[in-house]
Amino acid sequence: MAERLLRVELTASFLERLASIDAFLTEADAAFAYDDLLAGLRDTVVPNLARFPRIGKRYLDQPPQSAEALAQLAQLPPGAADALRVYLHSDYLILYTATDTTVYLLTIRHHRQLSFDFARLWPT
Repeated sequence: MAERLLRVELTASFLERLASIDAFLTEADAAFAYDDLLAGLRDTVVPNLARFPRIGKRYLDQPPQSAEALAQLAQLPPGAADALRVYLHSDYLILYTATDTTVYLLTIRHHRQLSFDFARLWPT
């Protein structure tokens, strides 16, 4: 019996985050790492999620603590937050959800993109 693979789709927000990661890595003189990320998505992440859509950890296993994140979760349709999953790949965290036929990659973050560069975050 043939293995049933789910389709994997990249959402507009995922593609926007990829562009942000590309800019971040280019600014950090690590543009080569973006090529590695794309290869990892193509060769590892997408095939894994197509075969094993529940491979990621449930997002709500460690629910967010901020008022902003909780407010955003409350705006989702009933049950949608329960379907969110997190997949860790190298230095990246990927948020996704899956239906019976499709895995939707929602967003991606490089673990170093969160900055403590306060001067840049809050210019005087």
